[in-house]
Amino acid sequence: MSLADPAPVPRRQALLVWGVALSAYAASVFHRSSLGVTGVEASQRFEISAATLATFTVAQLAVYALMQVPVGMLLDRYGSRRLLITGGALMVAGQLCFALATDVRLAVAARVLVGLGDAMTFISVLRIVAYWFPGRRNPMLVQLTGTLGQLGAVFGAVPLVLLLEHTGWTTAFLTAAAVSTVILLVAVAAIRDSPRRVTVAAAPPPRGLLAAAWAAPGTRLGLWTHFVAQFSGSVFALLWGFPFLVQGQGLTPTAAATLLTVLTMGMLVTGPTVAHLCARFPRRRSVVVFSIVAATAATWTVVLAWPGRAPGWLLVALVLVLAFNGPGSLIGFDFVRTFNPVNRIGSATGIVNVGGFVAAIALVLAIGVVLDVATPAGQTVPGLDAYRWAFAVQYVLWAVGVVQVLRWRNAARRRHDGPDLPVGRPDTVPIGGRGGRFASGNDRRRRRFTGEAAARRRGAPARMRRKA
Repeated sequence: MSLADPAPVPRRQALLVWGVALSAYAASVFHRSSLGVTGVEASQRFEISAATLATFTVAQLAVYALMQVPVGMLLDRYGSRRLLITGGALMVAGQLCFALATDVRLAVAARVLVGLGDAMTFISVLRIVAYWFPGRRNPMLVQLTGTLGQLGAVFGAVPLVLLLEHTGWTTAFLTAAAVSTVILLVAVAAIRDSPRRVTVAAAPPPRGLLAAAWAAPGTRLGLWTHFVAQFSGSVFALLWGFPFLVQGQGLTPTAAATLLTVLTMGMLVTGPTVAHLCARFPRRRSVVVFSIVAATAATWTVVLAWPGRAPGWLLVALVLVLAFNGPGSLIGFDFVRTFNPVNRIGSATGIVNVGGFVAAIALVLAIGVVLDVATPAGQTVPGLDAYRWAFAVQYVLWAVGVVQVLRWRNAARRRHDGPDLPVGRPDTVPIGGRGGRFASGNDRRRRRFTGEAAARRRGAPARMRRKA
């Protein structure tokens, strides 16, 4: 990367580009989570079982996961703008199909389109963060991107449920497609890949970037971090949380949707909290991951072991703990930043983003199958006991994920001679001139000091410093 203009990036311009890209990501979260609160209605509309309903989300998430590595390679080659526009158009098309679908096959195809467009969005926004902002601000901005983007799930909860109840299936999803179209047009007008003064050197062959990213232990540490921290909260919000609360815990649809909104709003607090911990203790990021996983597993244990239906305070506690899952999984992308150079950020981010969604796919399928098996013959709605057995599958995934995080954390420490962070690693994206507002950490340390500051650094006596 070379800098054609040493002047710092205007803050307003950087924030504008990031804000529009963030709105595109929020729209993708809305489309991704829209099935979570309409699952009961979808099962009635298409007359399908729990296992068949799970295939809707599985198809969407499978495409998302399978496309992460190819999309990462495309991102390094073509940039964020093209992929965000293409992804937005695919999601609009998917919601249009879903609004009009009456056949299961067409509905599954619609969710595939949504998953394909969604796959191009988040990592494209992360690349914009990497190119428009200095490395020292990356942890907080990545967390803010993931956290504020979840506001899309807020609009995919109570407002979508109310719209569905008052206007019907077709109108509700046509409205969703229309809103996404507006955001897509704004993205076309405002988003740029990088500041105008930055020119990117010719990239190495895509296969070489992918192989180099995969070979880095820090990339695989990020992959398993994303795997172990994300799936519980993701599956709860995307599909099975709403039926669990309504059919298993006996809540009304509005109350269940409200709890899902509490989960999303909780991320507005947990995201910056996790980002602060990562920035304050960069060599202990894996400890933060283990703490989140332990708290999640412990809370689920109390909920599933509670005799009868869980009290309201316990369900609120559950969703608040699950609110840490998304921000916890984003720590995997911070590992990408610190263990990979900028020219392969797209490929490495794509690899990491596969982890959580592979786990989510496995859990979505397993819960659907267990619910069908555990529901007594002749009973149309799964009971609380069936949901208990179904959600117990999570413990297997937690065990696998924790073992792998430990394995690759140790490998990264051996490679880089430090707990979680390569010692003395420079910022990967030096935006702006040395010493400017957007200068990298190393550039700031390399600034020349003059006058009183120079005297202080030379250890001059206080009187001489005052004279200087």
